[in-house]
Amino acid sequence: MKRPLNKILIAIALCLAVSLSAQAQRIQTEFDVHLVAEGLQFPWGMAFMPDGNVLVTEKVGRLRIITPDGKVSEPVKGVPAVFFQQQGGLLDVALDPEFAKNRLIYLSYSEPEGSRAGTAVARAELKDGSLENLQVIFRQVPKVLGSVHFGSRLAFAPDGNLFITLGDRGDYMEEAQNLSNHIGKIIRIRPDGSVPADNPFVNNPQAKPEIWSYGHRSVQGAAIHPKTGALWIHEHGPKGGDEINIPQAGKNYGWPKANYGVHYNGAPIKHEHAEQGFEEPIHYWVPSIAPSGMVFYTGKQFPGWRGSLFVGALAGRQVVRLTTDDKKILSEERLLTNTLRFRDVEQGPDGALYLLTDEDNGKLLKLSPK
Repeated sequence: MKRPLNKILIAIALCLAVSLSAQAQRIQTEFDVHLVAEGLQFPWGMAFMPDGNVLVTEKVGRLRIITPDGKVSEPVKGVPAVFFQQQGGLLDVALDPEFAKNRLIYLSYSEPEGSRAGTAVARAELKDGSLENLQVIFRQVPKVLGSVHFGSRLAFAPDGNLFITLGDRGDYMEEAQNLSNHIGKIIRIRPDGSVPADNPFVNNPQAKPEIWSYGHRSVQGAAIHPKTGALWIHEHGPKGGDEINIPQAGKNYGWPKANYGVHYNGAPIKHEHAEQGFEEPIHYWVPSIAPSGMVFYTGKQFPGWRGSLFVGALAGRQVVRLTTDDKKILSEERLLTNTLRFRDVEQGPDGALYLLTDEDNGKLLKLSPK
């Protein structure tokens, strides 16, 4: 059974107590935090299976299965080799929409090629603790030097197509405006890797046909709106300027020519988006919160949270709850501030909210009603 915060988490408990006390006038819903599992090495993504078990990636290149009572499996066999440096490694995991029938899962990861790397996505059948018939269905082109800004989240749209979020790979930020490569783009493919006929650039011989939208920096959060079916993303800004966008087919979101932050060297960036022909973010943060992980809450355990968008944050060690309508952010609430770096946030089949912490002794935590 789930364990409430105990001696193992005494330091975290103290941080939470201070945080909750400080926010007493702002928090609308009280909750308890339970430790489900620990000992994960920089966990990055998770996906709940129909039986209640959860698949969790470790950035070092391991995939684990964690049971509802917190038992952590041995590493799943057959995971592809990854480029594990800085922000690179084994990243997101997603279930096929027909997982109950076909047992297919999808993994995004930084794929090595000599000293270079790029984001790739593979799918395979999960059988008896092993991945079988693994097939790489997408490779970011080109592979480049460096170990930052790989993206990468996976999200299945209601029409069955797969969105893949990518990054600008750091030193290659200008390429986010170049349609002849995958750097700084959102990708839309079919589950087998083929290109949907209605992708916006399929008839442009100078563009990669997998591209859905472009001008992105490093997109580490993606979620499908439960009512509209639209893709929502968030992406890291430089010094300030983290954004939430609802990427539309063929649209340009401005990076690196428009952003509400500044470059790390202090060089200014034009804030004007529309004036330059770019799409405005629907929400942004200055200073940065370093967002990672994203989910719309639709469960029954927290009626007051239904419809809210939850974002994990590395900076500020917090979780952000955003109230929304179909196209904009209405309000923002900070939870668990100054506690832990939260890498992913997901809703479990039980209607609870689950968090992964970004650390060498990574934890799977569960939020349930107080």
